[in-house]
Amino acid sequence: MSAQELQAILELDCEARYEYFLDVTGEEREVWILINSDEHFLKLHSDEQGGFEYLPLWPSQAFAEAYAEGESDLTTRSIPLPQFLNRWLPGLDKDGIEVGVFPGADNSVWITDSKDLEQDLRDELDRF
Repeated sequence: MSAQELQAILELDCEARYEYFLDVTGEEREVWILINSDEHFLKLHSDEQGGFEYLPLWPSQAFAEAYAEGESDLTTRSIPLPQFLNRWLPGLDKDGIEVGVFPGADNSVWITDSKDLEQDLRDELDRF
């Protein structure tokens, strides 16, 4: 993917990036997160709605790398979709951590709870 294509996708609105995420994740069968040197996944905090934590996700390594650019402590990590659906999403739900799907160039992000994301991903997989 060229830098121009990557930037054009990052500039889509939240809903369009969410749809792109579902489509690519359905095809590639993996999601991408960022981890630090201690192997802890990146969690972000939002002050909206009284404050909450969320796990940012990307549909490909290129987008996760673009987000982490300039952060020497962060590296990308792939999670196979079955593992994400069966272990990560239930764990996030249990811990009360939301999911931030595909942060954009303007730092906007589609926030969803793990159960809604699971349903959307399973619906996407049913299309294949």
